[in-house]
Amino acid sequence: MTRQHYALGLQNRMVVLEFKQRYFEIFNKRSDETAEKLKFDQIAALRFTYDDEFKELLYRALHENISGDEIKRSIKKWRADRLRI
Repeated sequence: MTRQHYALGLQNRMVVLEFKQRYFEIFNKRSDETAEKLKFDQIAALRFTYDDEFKELLYRALHENISGDEIKRSIKKWRADRLRI
């Protein structure tokens, strides 16, 4: 049970790091303030978007506080994550 907990915690940290890297690649600036304003479910949901939708849905997450589920329902073209365990 403890091993599974650590594995999930590590995956969650990697999801946040992927968000920060992607944010930097798109906006060419650090995402620390932005990441702090988002809940983990919002960050995780944004992983499934392509860059054009990422910008739009990130804006909505920040300004309209839409949930991770709402972000997922709003995605028009999915980018699959086949590596998450």
